[in-house]
Amino acid sequence: MEPSRRPTTTAPGDAGRPDPSWVTLYRVGGYAAIVYVLLVAIPVVLIFTAPLPPTEGRELLEYIADHKVVYLTQLLCFVGLAVPALVVFTAVAVALKGVDKSVAAIGALLGIVSEVIALATAASPQSLQGGLVLLSSSYAEAETEAERAGLAISADALIASTNAVGWGGVLTAAAILILSTLMRHSCFGRTVAYLGVVTGALGIVSEALQPVLGLGYLFYGLLLPTWFALVAWKLLTAGPGAVGASPRG
Repeated sequence: MEPSRRPTTTAPGDAGRPDPSWVTLYRVGGYAAIVYVLLVAIPVVLIFTAPLPPTEGRELLEYIADHKVVYLTQLLCFVGLAVPALVVFTAVAVALKGVDKSVAAIGALLGIVSEVIALATAASPQSLQGGLVLLSSSYAEAETEAERAGLAISADALIASTNAVGWGGVLTAAAILILSTLMRHSCFGRTVAYLGVVTGALGIVSEALQPVLGLGYLFYGLLLPTWFALVAWKLLTAGPGAVGASPRG
């Protein structure tokens, strides 16, 4: 008769310890989060130092012609946020898989889908749309008022669709909220977790109501890069043995 085997136990601190092969992902994710913050900072500085884009079609087409570098910089920065965000959401989800694999996977899925949507639309609710640059060039070359009027109507339609509720933004906020609910059980800690929960919850509301919020959206706009900055710090300084966590009890 074989002796009964005692069940093996795993120390809480070891259960969430990640495979060392993920260390590069954590490092790249940390740097990607820094890039995200920088891409937010550049257009924010331009908002306070350069004329704001109008929200009417004809005026905006003329604005783009006169401030093309500023407009393109803002457009590329806001749309380009999606690229580093894809890496950040992946790294954070992998770091949190030791807490709850299912929830981490859901958070990663929402985050990745949201950024794919952002890249596919190539637009940002600050009346930033790649198609408007092309319309602006055509507007400047138009020879008749009828042509310019038609282009202005097309611009109004693009502005309306761009500034409507952005589901990509809603999903980004939802991903932050879901992933942050796991963070207090990990090396990310309570501060990042609670900030992420507030940022995600506020972000869902802010993105859904953005067409009517106006400057009220700015508060969420400041919390978002703050969360990414703290995530960058944790991913880069926690070390390969600390990123991750014990499962929730």
